[in-house]
Formats: sequence, structure tokens, C-alpha cells
Amino acid sequence: MQKLIIEGKKELRGKIFISGSKNASLPILAASILCNQASLQNVPLVKDIFTMIELLEYIGLKIKISEKKNILKIYNNDKNIKTLAPYKLVKTMRAGVLVLGSLLTKYGKAKVSLPGGCAIGTRPVDLHLFALKKLGANIKIKNGYIIAEAKKGLKGTTINFPSISVGATENALLAAYNAKGKTIIKNCAIEPEIKDLILFLNKLGANIKISGRTITIFESENKNYKIDHDIMFDRIETGSFIIASALIGKKIIIDRINPKIIKTEINILKKIGVKIKIKKTSVTILKSKNLKPMKILTKPYPGFPTDLQAQLMVLLTQANGVSKIKEAIFENRFMHVPELNRMGANIETKNNIAIIKGPTKLMGAEVMATDLRASVSLVLAGLTAENRTIINRIYHLDRGYEFLETKLKSCRAVIKRV
Repeated sequence: MQKLIIEGKKELRGKIFISGSKNASLPILAASILCNQASLQNVPLVKDIFTMIELLEYIGLKIKISEKKNILKIYNNDKNIKTLAPYKLVKTMRAGVLVLGSLLTKYGKAKVSLPGGCAIGTRPVDLHLFALKKLGANIKIKNGYIIAEAKKGLKGTTINFPSISVGATENALLAAYNAKGKTIIKNCAIEPEIKDLILFLNKLGANIKISGRTITIFESENKNYKIDHDIMFDRIETGSFIIASALIGKKIIIDRINPKIIKTEINILKKIGVKIKIKKTSVTILKSKNLKPMKILTKPYPGFPTDLQAQLMVLLTQANGVSKIKEAIFENRFMHVPELNRMGANIETKNNIAIIKGPTKLMGAEVMATDLRASVSLVLAGLTAENRTIINRIYHLDRGYEFLETKLKSCRAVIKRV
């Protein structure tokens, strides 16, 4: 099994180019079932993307990958389509459940395995099924599979989510694409990745408008079946590298981003004491000293993202005083805490609150990654720590970070995979 070895305390400087967003690419790949031909640029070629490609090919789509250019060409001639997403392809990646909405609206039926993914909480599919039932789907769960049918097609309706869910909002959008009549989705997620999906669907001829936390999908007859789309930048990768730069950087430029989209994160990091210079498509992080403690609550966008909670926790181990992070999205997302404490952090958890006492001197140790974002927090800790850190189970990391070691090495980090 592969592991990462990091020699800590090496000051970083240089330039990092941010990849396309994994969390935008996955629902857009699920949406590609709806068209005949799509060309997707700026796709991050990480493990989750390859799993989704394998799932789409199993369903019957043809996909050509240009790895040097990060371009996917996707073809669907509607022949020999399987409306099945098997357990073996959905168990490791929660986003696999998103093919449910696309298959149901295009082919009138779908059989999709209940999903897997990171062990950070229950994340049930109740809200996905709630939305699809509202649109007129008949749904039952049997032998670990969601079996959905809409023999006469889906019908526009009003969906008022009882709580905000990114995945359920995406599945509702995909299912409503071909629904008859108008669909209104209330109390929906409004993450930038969802707006990128809406942009893709509108290029496909949908007529979708978003206002506050309400999305309206108007019935459209003018469908396009051949489109090009450029995937947005990965804001979680961006935040991860900004925090790495704040911890151990002298001067790092993080390029190919839209700073306006991560305004909340930038403002919080500035309050902590991170020195950030903002340009139109990049940010520059300068050596940051005298970091201040902070109280943080994770929230749906535009709040502080749960996907940056673990990384921010590493930064707060170096702040002068007591910080608190309340995790309000997932109930089991502090699994990195024991590993950080093994490296010298002083963190205790009470229910869904982490109390971080700083500053503490981090020391290299052998640690184990437990999920995607926890794994990158251990990389950040290893970069900051004295001596050598060994990170096990880095397959979690490969699910969502493209060329992580290469990007860090380009900024003079000493990191290798064995």
C-alpha cells in the first residue's frame, strides 16, 4: 500500500496552478447521460473521476480521455444503454448516485446502488428520493438498490427541501431537465459547483434560473445534444494550498482561480492573520506570523465549507490562543483529530465541537488518513512539523487531489510517494 513521506519545516515558495473542480465535474459527468456528445475541459483526473468514467462506460457511454490536456470527450448514441449503476462502482464514491436523476428523466427507469464514499457521516439519500418522488417517480429500495420508474415521464412540481443538501439539489436538477412543466426547487444548495451544473444544463437547452435559495426549471423544447464546457476551478484545493502557504510558505502564488467565489474563506483567513494579496485570477500568500485564534462554524455555501474544516484545524494549531470549530454538516468529521494530536497538536472534541489550543509545536510521526479531506490535513501538518512524517492509506488523497506531490515539489517541498 502506498504512503507519503514528508520532510517537514521546508519553507515553500513558487507558483501553484489549481485544477478543475472534482465536485463540479462529477454531477456534470452524470448530466452527460442527457446529451449525445459533450467535450469537457479542465477535468481533474483524480480517482473519483475515473470511477465515474467507469460507471458511465458501464451504462453504455463512450469516453475518450486526453490526459495531457485534461479533456474528456463523451458520446451517447442511446444504444445498448444499461439503466443500472452497480454496487461495485458506487460503493467507493457517493456521487455515483447522481446518475439516478439523469437515467430516470431520459430513459424512464433506473436501478442504482445505495452509495458509499468517505466514512464522515451517514449522509442518507432520503432527500434525493424525496425530490424524485415529488417529480412523480415510483421508488422502492430492494437488496441495497434504489429502483426507480417513471413510465410516463416526470412532471414539474414544487420541491421544498426540509434541509439543504448539495447532492439532492443536483439529482433534482438532473431529473427535472426533461420533466413536463415547471419545477421549483426551494431551500436548495447554491454551491458554485451547482451553478456550474446549471450552466452546463442551460447549454444543453434547459431554461434554469436561480434566485437566492430557489431554483426554477422551465420546460424547454429547444434541447441541444452537443456541447463544450469548461469545468470551474477547485475551490477546496485552492483553500488547502492557501492554508499550506500560510503555515510554511514565504511567498506562493495560487493561480487559475476566481477569488470572488472563495470570499468567505479569504475573509476568515485574513482575520486569523494570513497575509493574502488578491488579483483577478490569483492570490499571493506571504509569510504569515502571529496567527490569531478563531471560532468557526461550518455551513452550506456561502458559509465556511466543511471540506476545509480539517485543513483549517491544522492552521489553528499554530494560532496564539484557543480556537473552536463547530462541525454542523457531518456528524463524524473529526477523525483526523487523534492523528494530529499524535503529531503534538492539543485538540479535544466534545460532540460536534473541536477545541484547539495553540500554538503547539508539531512533530513528525507515522499517521493514517481516514478520509479525503483528513488526508490532506495530515499533509499540511507534515509540511509544518519537525522531522519526518509518514502518511498511510493515501488512496483517500488520490480521490480528490490532482498532482498533489508535484505541485508541492514545485514549491520546494520535500515529499515523496513510496
